[in-house]
Order: sequence, then structure tokens, then C-alpha cells
Amino acid sequence: MPSFPQTGGCLCGDVRYSLREDPVTVYACHCTDCQTETGSGFYLAVVMKADALEYTKGELDRCEVQLPDGRKKGAFYCGRCMTKVGGASALPGIASVDGGSLDDTSWLAPAGHIWTRSAQPWIRLPEESLRFPMEPADEDFVAMVRAWKGRPGAP
Repeated sequence: MPSFPQTGGCLCGDVRYSLREDPVTVYACHCTDCQTETGSGFYLAVVMKADALEYTKGELDRCEVQLPDGRKKGAFYCGRCMTKVGGASALPGIASVDGGSLDDTSWLAPAGHIWTRSAQPWIRLPEESLRFPMEPADEDFVAMVRAWKGRPGAP
């Protein structure tokens, strides 16, 4: 288990942040929007209490895009190197950072996987992780929180 704070930031180093406590949960999203946005097979979300996240250096640019189907997606980027470091949350008091932007990512084993119906066929999901074919319902998100908090060695 990691000790806190954990630190992270953008590629060029202009933006830095600190996580002061264990996240609420960590999950991987396999939706095609996240695949396109990350240029990868999935997005790793580190969901936390907003007051446990402190930006310690630099300024973030917010980008909000209206998708062809009318949905809006927002994220926070470094204005210099354009590294995405966080996602916008619709839930009050909740924030998220991109797992890959942490300095140490070795402890980030997702408690769950969402939008698995669009997961790349070469990705092998761990048997013990929760899986949701689409956007999880509220009770499914609660299950991911419980799974994260109940992982071996959790604080």
C-alpha cells in the first residue's frame, strides 16, 4: 500500500498535484470516448474527495467538448504540454485525476471496469474485478467503492 501524500503532474512538469489520502475508488473505463481521448485501450480514473486533492504548481486549462450525440465531456489539461491530468465530475465534493499522471502508478489496480462491451479484445480483465458492460448504476459504483476499500492492505 502506498503512503500518502502521493504526487503527480503533467509531462512537462508545469502542473503538479498531491493526493492527501486514499482514493474513494479506482476504475478503468473502456468506452470508445475514453479510448479516443487517451489514445489508448482504456482510461484509468482515480476518484477522490475533492478536498483530498491539492494542485501545488501551475494552472490547469479546462476543456469541454460537446460530442456528436449531444453529451458534454470535460477535462483539465496542462496549458503547455496538453497532458490531461483530471476529469470533470458532476458529483459535488468529488474530483478525479488520471491514473497515469501519478508519479507512482504501481498501486493502482482498478476495483472495477466499466463499458466492458467496448473493451479492446486484447485486454484481459482480472477475474476478481467488477465488470460493467456500460455505465454503472449508482449501486454498482457503490460496489466499486466497497471493492476498493476492501482490497488487501487498504488503509
